[in-house]
Amino acid sequence: SSGINAEWPLRPGKFNQVILRRLFMSRQNRPAISLARITRQMKCRGREGKTVVVVGTITDDKRVFDIPQGLKVCALRLSEGARSRIVKNGGSIITFEQLAVEAPLGQNTIIMQGRRTRREANRHFGAPGLPKTHAKPFVRLRSRNHEMARGKRKSRGYKA
Repeated sequence: SSGINAEWPLRPGKFNQVILRRLFMSRQNRPAISLARITRQMKCRGREGKTVVVVGTITDDKRVFDIPQGLKVCALRLSEGARSRIVKNGGSIITFEQLAVEAPLGQNTIIMQGRRTRREANRHFGAPGLPKTHAKPFVRLRSRNHEMARGKRKSRGYKA
């Protein structure tokens, strides 16, 4: 849940397997990660000077003002804002082909990924209207007539 690979530190030869597995993942399983999360994770001890590897998209985050100087990033895609902010702060962006030449076994790299449960669709998972659930119902409006009396009246779905 912290965005860092759970198998860290990796066994020798495992880095390329993790990258290959993530390259084959669907878009939903390759979520975007924001610059704020990367900045927060790179503040940990012993991570300065390491390359951030993201099999997915890196997006800009206006809420964070200072990005680490000389941040080195390898990602499939970067938003225009994220790309300009990294380069402006003296950082560099490399492709996976360049990473394979520089660190064939993943030396001095940190694998990160975004949170998979941040999709809006995940808010609807579950049973809306039941007690102690916070699932968001699919309704057109939030008014008196639209699922507001669900569970209290037969005509509004069911009566508990």
